[in-house]
Amino acid sequence: MQLAQRGGLFYGWIVVGASIVAAAITMGLMFSLGVFMEPLELTFGWGRGEIARASLFGWITFGLASFGFGALSDRIGTRYVVMIGGTMFGLGMLGLSRMQSLWHLYLIYGLLIGGGNGAFLVPLTSTVTRWFNQRRALVVALTNAGIGLGSTLLAPLTRYLVTLYGWRITCLIFACLAWGIILPVATLILNRPQDIGLQPYGAEGQTPSRHPPEADTAFGQVLRSPAFWVVGFVHFLCCAAHSGPIFHMVSRVIDAGVPKLAAATVFSWASLASIIGRVGTGVLAERRGSKTVLVAWLFMQASAVLLYVFPRDYGSFTALAIYFGVSYGGVMPLYAVVAREYFGERAMGASYGGIFFISCIGMGIGAWIGGQLFDHTGTYQVMYILSFLYGSAGALLALWLRTPGAQRPVAAPAQPAAT
Repeated sequence: MQLAQRGGLFYGWIVVGASIVAAAITMGLMFSLGVFMEPLELTFGWGRGEIARASLFGWITFGLASFGFGALSDRIGTRYVVMIGGTMFGLGMLGLSRMQSLWHLYLIYGLLIGGGNGAFLVPLTSTVTRWFNQRRALVVALTNAGIGLGSTLLAPLTRYLVTLYGWRITCLIFACLAWGIILPVATLILNRPQDIGLQPYGAEGQTPSRHPPEADTAFGQVLRSPAFWVVGFVHFLCCAAHSGPIFHMVSRVIDAGVPKLAAATVFSWASLASIIGRVGTGVLAERRGSKTVLVAWLFMQASAVLLYVFPRDYGSFTALAIYFGVSYGGVMPLYAVVAREYFGERAMGASYGGIFFISCIGMGIGAWIGGQLFDHTGTYQVMYILSFLYGSAGALLALWLRTPGAQRPVAAPAQPAAT
């Protein structure tokens, strides 16, 4: 109890802080892979489509691992899951520092980087929702903001270190960073407030909510719910829309003649703006409902992607990066909130993990197709148009999604009549 209430601070906020740090390092580095595109092109002569295929493998493995680690965290606790993931991620960065062939990139990035990352976002997001009955959308947004914070700091740092020491030493430095920070931070993460004799934040004296009551279903029932597949496919289209522009952002800006370090700062502006988007939609979802905000931000993201066919200089790229960052960052925390509203706490790790796995396929496909299209056409314009179509389709599909209160509960198996 002293640990829980030291200095009057509810311990759930410490869990949120630890989650932000872990997500910042691992997800920030995964989103910063595009910074390594040009050094790998120069070192090995690989095409952008070939390098982007590593992102496809990594995101698919990430999705599978997120589902598995999400379910595992429901059983053994998120602390141990994060420790496993941190160990895997550090080994992956160490392996990248020694790779010599393209298949090394696919194996290491796909298995260790993607797989290790699966231990973070879904389990951490599921965990923070257990600590908060009130301010839940906000704390989910703050946890997701760790991705933007990590990308903001690590993209220019990566470019600087690559310029100073080369990409191999940079990967080695990041391996040490992962082990030196993530493993100690994991010890601060507790699975639920009841483990230390507390109730979730806002449980006592809670006023009636304007939102519909949550479901609380087993994962087998979740899989039979149409809402699960609708939310999953919306998330797939959303990620397919923004993954190509994110992954190829630095290369696109360099191709326009912007200096390499400045190009990395454009990526940082997008990442910084994504923090504003993530936190802002968290606040709005508390007031307006998660579905309403999700639809609005999906349309906003589609418009931002289409605008990428126009900029030609550093100033226009930076302005668009800020708008794009707010839009793609803002949609990401909402899926966890939607999952909790539809399916409740009982299967949160598995249900959100399943939705997230579907979305990761979209992340991998969007980045990979973008690289393939560039190798065949010499431009990213077709990728941006295709991404716009993905994003618009996702927004239209989200409009069809019923609110949780209008959702018909999944029927329980019928019991035999007594004789």
